Amino acid sequence: MSSEYTVLRVRVTAEDAETLRALLRDHRPDIGGRVRQNADGSLTFDAYVSPEQRVALAREGVSLETVEDATATGRARQAEVGEGDRFAPEDAVPQGLALKVRDI
Repeated sequence: MSSEYTVLRVRVTAEDAETLRALLRDHRPDIGGRVRQNADGSLTFDAYVSPEQRVALAREGVSLETVEDATATGRARQAEVGEGDRFAPEDAVPQGLALKVRDI
């Protein structure tokens, strides 16, 4: 995986349904979750986009808030995952159709 590729989670708020429809029709961002209607009638959703796509989403009637760098968050979560099977006994022999080879 390239370290140059970045995905941002942004909160997109459109002032009305027509603005939201136009935005979704023009850009088709990767939406995380569902669209929520705010008390003032505006519509909000989270999207996962590249920094370039974030710039392209900006338009009149739309506000954008960067919630997090999803790539950095994902890498941090991956670093928490251990290697191997912590529940297997140390002398366990692998099971399945693969070639059974014991490290010396």
